[in-house]
Amino acid sequence: MTTSLRRRAPLMALVCFAPLAASASTACDRLLLHFGSALADATCVDSADLTTTNPDTTPANNSIPGLPPFAFTPQTDRATIAPSAAKRTPVTKVVPGLQLDGRIASDPTGQARFLLRLPKDWNGRLVVAGASGTRSEFNGDFAWSDYVLQKGYAYASQNKGVLNLQLSTAADPLGCRLNPLSATYVNFYDNGPNQQFTRWAEYMLKAAQLARQGVVANYGRMPRFTYAVGTSNGGYQVRRAIESAPELFDGGVDWEGTFVDAHAPNLLTDLPPAILNYTDYAASGLDQNSTAAKNIRAAGYPPDIVAGPTSSLWTSYWAQFWEVTQCQWQKRLDPSYDTYGSGTGTYNYVARLSASDVGAQMASFATTGRIQRPLVTVAGTMDALLPIDHHARAYARKVAAAQSWDNPRHDERDAPYRLYEVQNGNHIETYQDTFPQLALIEPHAHAAFDLLVAHVETRAPLPASQCVAKGGAIDQHPAQPGHCAALYAP
Repeated sequence: MTTSLRRRAPLMALVCFAPLAASASTACDRLLLHFGSALADATCVDSADLTTTNPDTTPANNSIPGLPPFAFTPQTDRATIAPSAAKRTPVTKVVPGLQLDGRIASDPTGQARFLLRLPKDWNGRLVVAGASGTRSEFNGDFAWSDYVLQKGYAYASQNKGVLNLQLSTAADPLGCRLNPLSATYVNFYDNGPNQQFTRWAEYMLKAAQLARQGVVANYGRMPRFTYAVGTSNGGYQVRRAIESAPELFDGGVDWEGTFVDAHAPNLLTDLPPAILNYTDYAASGLDQNSTAAKNIRAAGYPPDIVAGPTSSLWTSYWAQFWEVTQCQWQKRLDPSYDTYGSGTGTYNYVARLSASDVGAQMASFATTGRIQRPLVTVAGTMDALLPIDHHARAYARKVAAAQSWDNPRHDERDAPYRLYEVQNGNHIETYQDTFPQLALIEPHAHAAFDLLVAHVETRAPLPASQCVAKGGAIDQHPAQPGHCAALYAP
């Protein structure tokens, strides 16, 4: 039977739980006692199965008392970066162990959260996951946790030190509408006081430190190896971890990581032209030869895939991601700009450099490319949120420049970098359900993880950067080394 224990539970609750599973209570007691005041409102569960096959592994949305709706959305979050249910990496075994979740007590905003899963059949290794978007510590449950737990890894995650969002109104100075036609506005916690994006890297490292403490408390020894994994903004967290904390991480896999640089390209240079031109593109009947379509492609975006008179890949991104993402980043990094008065599509990052401190804000959390451990990026050529040449390839160029500058005689075996481009992969895995021309990235991200582990632990050769053909796999002898020749392959 699965039982749970809150550190501050009243004595009666402890008495009630003890007869059900004394050994479980003892294990959780020991773990919670070890963390002491480092965690607040912590819950420990001795679970019969830590995978998502167990419906209790991921808590319900809005399940933290006192928070408004949509501030904590773990069920929604875990489906955001994973393929639809029938296409996910399958769960084929039960993984019993301990699950701990709680708030990081040292966070002055009271929002930073931490998750730790400790399988009973432990392989001596630890995986620490980033979180995409503004998602919770349960964001990677489908995409990463299920995969690594079945292999025996301990798994930790965090929420970048921030909750998700709450409903708002157009009158809210920090309100962002969900899409250009929406009357629904939301306020992202990420835009609130003391929530600078510099915290993203800070809480990735904090999660690794806490996880190592939990591993020692439960297993009696440190992990032999620790790996960072993450998707989108979580991929950015992986990059910063590998750049800044070689004492904590032995390697990392970033899946579609966000490129951050004070110089173009970045999200605030890329998204406005897509937003600006989409309306004319839609008015053209989704004409691929229209001036608007050409302008969107010229801004770095992959070709559109049209499924019907009003249905296309670009349309999906326009409706769900382009404007709301631009708004959220602009209100954090350049809050004096009149988002909807001056326009989302007409935001000019270069012009704003002299009108605000947006350049300094972007520089404060920029990636450097100076990796200190092996790092693999897996990215799709059809990513229409983080276009591959402006994000994955831009980071690869940054790494190459840093290695050349830092050490002209750099031996890349010490900290190799690889970019595996997935032909027709895109940012949102579930879009393949509507556009079957797209390819899933998840299986290649998992394969890249296994290749990285083999390289770190046995010095197995890490395959060269390459284009992974549709239906293909990462290859030690790639037929298409380097970049994919075209962003879209019919």
